[in-house]
Amino acid sequence: MNRIDLAAFAQLAPSLRKPWHDGYYAMYSSVLGGVVTEPALMTLPLDDHMAHRGDAVFEAMKFVDGGIYNLRPHIERLRRSADAIALALPVSLDDMERIIVETACIGNRREGYVRLFVSRGPGGFDANPYAVCGSQLYVAITAMPPSFMEQRPEGARAGVSSIPPKSPMYARVKSCNYLPNALMKKEAVDRGLDLVVAFDEQGFMREGSTENVGLVNEDGVLTFPDPDRMLRGTTMLRVMELAKDTTGADAPTDAVFRETTRADIERAREMLIVGTTWDVSMVCQFEGKPIGDGRPGPVYRALRERLLEDIRTNTALRTTFGTEP
Repeated sequence: MNRIDLAAFAQLAPSLRKPWHDGYYAMYSSVLGGVVTEPALMTLPLDDHMAHRGDAVFEAMKFVDGGIYNLRPHIERLRRSADAIALALPVSLDDMERIIVETACIGNRREGYVRLFVSRGPGGFDANPYAVCGSQLYVAITAMPPSFMEQRPEGARAGVSSIPPKSPMYARVKSCNYLPNALMKKEAVDRGLDLVVAFDEQGFMREGSTENVGLVNEDGVLTFPDPDRMLRGTTMLRVMELAKDTTGADAPTDAVFRETTRADIERAREMLIVGTTWDVSMVCQFEGKPIGDGRPGPVYRALRERLLEDIRTNTALRTTFGTEP
């Protein structure tokens, strides 16, 4: 077995590059005190409580044409998640925003994802959250693949998950303890589906592994489940605002929070998936049965167009940045 010191690691680093590293552009680490662009250095300490306990919070946001969309709502939600688990932020929100923008600039891309993490920090390997040196900030700038509907314009196939939803306390916190979410995604892949949706003990729909799911009911109302039993998606909240501001024959008549059952899904005109990586997407069939006529519906088309325009042009929600020459 080879013994690897710092000098040996420097020689080894180029050989550690993997195909997926082509989409890793830059990473800020408060442990290192700066930004690295070599994927082999985009690491965190194994004894960071994020690594061995999931004791951390995170956010993911996209940037398009040099503008980070919904940056402030994302970092404010991160602050709320941190507050919920008594995790002190290592920097102010203003400094966090500055670090994100500077890291994106060093990444030297005009389109991609910002992945933001605040961890409890390195320390002992036990569960004691006080046995650490202090909370840490990590920011990764990565590639953004085509959206789901660009890859699958016919829509998503969805089903019911066997994984129970998180309790309200944990559902509202975007922590790095994502084991139920990962198991839901595994279940979807194993079943040949695009996503599965959790239902609670009363039979009410909650959310997917990384996305909010809503319905357009028989009255044309866009509904999402009880927001206290799921993560309040920044995209979901913005889509609801856009829905209320959209007029015309294709617009929903309203956008509200309302509990949803399997029977509601069977009667729905449309079923929508919303999220940072999904934008606005649609479900063509649920548990093998078509939603509506099984094709993209008018509310989906209207809201997807509104959201994509909002991402590109809404100066109030876009934090713009340049790239290094």
